[in-house]
Amino acid sequence: MSQLSFFGAELGPPAVADLSGLLAAHGTVVVRDLRARVSVTVEDLWRADAIAHLMTEAGLDPEFADTDDGRTTVSTQFVAETMPLASQWMHGITKTVPYEWVPSSRAQRAWFLASGRKELDGERYVLGLDPQTPDTHAPLAEAFLRAGIAPTLIGTRGPSPGLRVSGRRRLTRLVENIGAPPDDPRAREVWPYPGPMEHHTR
Repeated sequence: MSQLSFFGAELGPPAVADLSGLLAAHGTVVVRDLRARVSVTVEDLWRADAIAHLMTEAGLDPEFADTDDGRTTVSTQFVAETMPLASQWMHGITKTVPYEWVPSSRAQRAWFLASGRKELDGERYVLGLDPQTPDTHAPLAEAFLRAGIAPTLIGTRGPSPGLRVSGRRRLTRLVENIGAPPDDPRAREVWPYPGPMEHHTR
């Protein structure tokens, strides 16, 4: 059996475009004076720290803010470098999916960091979608398919829509793309492993 690679997310150099994965989740982008800020609010500090690391790798300075309900918002500053994301992902004030967008490995990592979760059986994982922008759900499922992973669109009428990934082959591909989990025990609890591999990592 070939050894599973955990370095898919490192195949390409870091880029601001990697943050498109945050927008595929529930992230937002706001424009001010030809500068844009990309933000996402997450439940766990390890997610915020890992997303901030992606921003730093892309040459951006992250900012943190605590929310009233105990979550953390991590954002870029308002910078010109994020304007291409705003142009591609916003139609007026509405978030849209760029035509024929294909999420890169690093974008998939950002997506999972923002909203990835494990289902109770431990054999299915979900990349969360934005419940505020239901028109993006089907295009994002198609985009994920173009990236080589066939997902199942779930929860479109509820508060937690997402793309479910199941099956050893698909999970192996997802793990290869998003790379190793952040160095935090809580991250490893929700990070995907394909099938029986999960039992060997505990």
